[in-house]
Amino acid sequence: MNAVRVIVTRPEREAAGWVQSLQAHGLQAEALPLIEIAALPESPALQQAWREIGTYSALMFVSGNAVDGFFASNQAAALVQKAQAATDSIASMASAGPRFLAPGPGTVAALRRAGVPEALIDAPAADAGQFDSEALWAVVNQRHWQGQRVLIVRGHGAGKDQAGGAGRDWLAQQFAAAGARVEVVAVYQRRAPVFTESQRQRIAAAAHDGSVWLLSSSEALAHLPAGDWSRARAVATHPRIAEAARAAGWGVVVQSRPEMADIVGSIESIPP
Repeated sequence: MNAVRVIVTRPEREAAGWVQSLQAHGLQAEALPLIEIAALPESPALQQAWREIGTYSALMFVSGNAVDGFFASNQAAALVQKAQAATDSIASMASAGPRFLAPGPGTVAALRRAGVPEALIDAPAADAGQFDSEALWAVVNQRHWQGQRVLIVRGHGAGKDQAGGAGRDWLAQQFAAAGARVEVVAVYQRRAPVFTESQRQRIAAAAHDGSVWLLSSSEALAHLPAGDWSRARAVATHPRIAEAARAAGWGVVVQSRPEMADIVGSIESIPP
C-alpha cells in the first residue's frame, strides 16, 4: 500500500465514502472533517417553496447536502406519498415546470437518490474541466430567464462553501441580471467542528509529517487551529480553495478536478 497518508476533510457523511474510495486505490486515507453539517428546522420559506414548486422555472442545489435537506422536509414526504401510484412521483410533481440544477456530479447523484429523473437535471458535463457555479451557468445561460422564478437551495454559514460561497452568490447575480426572480432558502447549517484532543494532535502532526490534505472547502481552512502550515501539503478541488490555502501559508498546494481518478493522480504527483 502507498505510504502516503491522505486526510479527507469533507463533512463526516461524505468523508466516509471518499476514504473508502481512496483506500481502494491503495492510499492510507482517514477522515478528519473540518465542517460539521447540521439540519435546520423546517422553515416557512421551505414550506412555501414546496407548496409553490410548480411555479419555479428552476431549483438550483449548491450541494448534495442541499438536496438532502430539501427533500427531507415533511412537505416533500407528503407529496411523494400522495403521488406513490405514479411511475415517478418526482417527475409527476415537476412535469409542469422546474428544472433541477446541480454544479457537479455529487449533487447530481443526490438528486437521483431523491428520485429526480435524469431528464429533469441540468449540470456540467461529466468531463467538464471544473464543477462549480461558473460551469453550471455555461450550461443554462442561453435560456430565457426574464421574469422566471428561480430558487437557490443552500446551507447557512459564514464564509465559503465547497467551491466558494462567492461562486454561488455570483450565480444568483447572473440569474438576476438575466431577469430572473431569485429566491434563496437554507436547509442546513455549516459550522466549525469541536475537535477532540486526539484530533488536535493529528492536525498538528499532519501539518508537517508528509500527509496530504484533501481540501474541498475554503471555509473549512478557517476552522483549523492557528499554526505553521509551511510544510503542509494539500490537494485542492477548486481554484478558489487552492488560492485560500496558499494565502494561508500552505507549503505545497496542487489543484485537481474533484473526480477520484484525478485526485489520486494529483496525490501521487506530489513528491515525497
